[in-house]
Amino acid sequence: MSGTDDVTGGGEDGRGQESGPRWHVEVDRGVCIGSGLCAATAPGGFVLDAARQSHPVRPECAASDEVLAAAEGCPVEAITVTDAGTGEAVFPPEE
Repeated sequence: MSGTDDVTGGGEDGRGQESGPRWHVEVDRGVCIGSGLCAATAPGGFVLDAARQSHPVRPECAASDEVLAAAEGCPVEAITVTDAGTGEAVFPPEE
């Protein structure tokens, strides 16, 4: 299995930096209904603001099963995840 197949992220690279795949995460606030499922599924990845709109904790993060599950579980598909290095769609997948 290559490093890009492991969505759990990886460890540190010896300089205190995380190694492994990186994702860019966005929430379309015009689509988000504030269900909170993303924050419940990936509490380290998403937070709700006072208006109950979701935001990624960090726009770029290590690839994670929790973040992917949150994107897949969003009832209105407001979450977009792309590979930070290539820009390739992770979720929703390109058709």
